[in-house]
Amino acid sequence: MNIEEIREYCLKKKLTTESFPFDDVTLVFKVNNKMFAIASLDGDLRISLKCDPEKAMSLRERYPAVKAGYHLHKQQWNTINLDGSIDGELLKEWIDDSYNLIIAKMPKKDRDLFL
Repeated sequence: MNIEEIREYCLKKKLTTESFPFDDVTLVFKVNNKMFAIASLDGDLRISLKCDPEKAMSLRERYPAVKAGYHLHKQQWNTINLDGSIDGELLKEWIDDSYNLIIAKMPKKDRDLFL
């Protein structure tokens, strides 16, 4: 997937916003003001996604393009180098997982917006 495909996919998710809160090369996707995806647009394309800690470790062991979250909580975030080695459908699944982890942590009244 390229950055436009990632952007379009993330923005299709309910109540998702995008911004550049850190600098002009770090695109952040949020739901309910909480980050679920961070794309680095400088040089090699990378995306960081929130992940269940056990799954995060498993993905790092299985896929060389998946590393501990760059400048993020290493147990809960993975950074994926988008070098073509990760299938687009698999990346979408990981984006979905990240988004759903944020939704699951919301108070019930906020989660109800997503039903």
